[in-house]
Amino acid sequence: MSTVPASPAAPAPPSDGHPGRSPGVHAALSVMELVVAQGRLGLGDLARDLNLPKSTLHRICAILVDRGWAIRDDQGRYEPGVRAIGLGSRAGDLPIVSGFRHAVSTLMTRYDETVCLAVLDGQESVFVAIEETTQPVRLQTWVGRRSPAFASASGRVCLAAWPAEAVAAEFGGRALITPTGRRLRSVAELHEILEGVRRDGFAENHEETATGLYTASVPVVNQNGTVLAAVTVCVPTSRIDPVRRQGLLDDLVAAGGGLSRDVAWLPAFHAKRQ
Repeated sequence: MSTVPASPAAPAPPSDGHPGRSPGVHAALSVMELVVAQGRLGLGDLARDLNLPKSTLHRICAILVDRGWAIRDDQGRYEPGVRAIGLGSRAGDLPIVSGFRHAVSTLMTRYDETVCLAVLDGQESVFVAIEETTQPVRLQTWVGRRSPAFASASGRVCLAAWPAEAVAAEFGGRALITPTGRRLRSVAELHEILEGVRRDGFAENHEETATGLYTASVPVVNQNGTVLAAVTVCVPTSRIDPVRRQGLLDDLVAAGGGLSRDVAWLPAFHAKRQ
């Protein structure tokens, strides 16, 4: 198996004193990010999660509704409007997404399991494209679904490219509890996990993001060795045995390598949540 290439540095948030920062723009984008991620949020929900006054949020939401970026239901809750949905429909035109669908076609034909493309967004991994299995027992997921980067296979693939000090700065000093309730001992255990990802060239996850779910993930890298995204296969644990697992991993690594070659020209990118 190939090893995960190291990235020169992890993304760092801009300084609060940056001359280009605009509080109003950041607040509006934060509202849209939350509405897209969770949907049907009232002003109280937005105020609690964003720590902004309701009066400010009311003005922002009124503009978003007026411009078609959000809609307001009869209970005063907000969800994505037609313009936000329209942007999402263009995701399939992105080179990395169209390349993903081509790269995993053999994997889908051979195993008929759900395969996802994920990117790192702050401290979360988010699915940006999905190829669904036809099997009735499957992971119920969607484009835009998020999971903690330290807990998910896709997130760990991305974090494995970070320097150890960046991982410690981001995740040290707080409880690291996966969505299914497993508590990592400390950031030291996360370092051990990421070292294994670098060594093996892939990450595995056994029921840490969802009960009864096995996932494996490999990096997508550009010609400079920067991790752009992760390709993840999602399989119910009832359909995993040692022989099938090894075949999946071998073909997943091959698919990730193929996609990396197809998008080698893409520049590095990442998303930052403010």
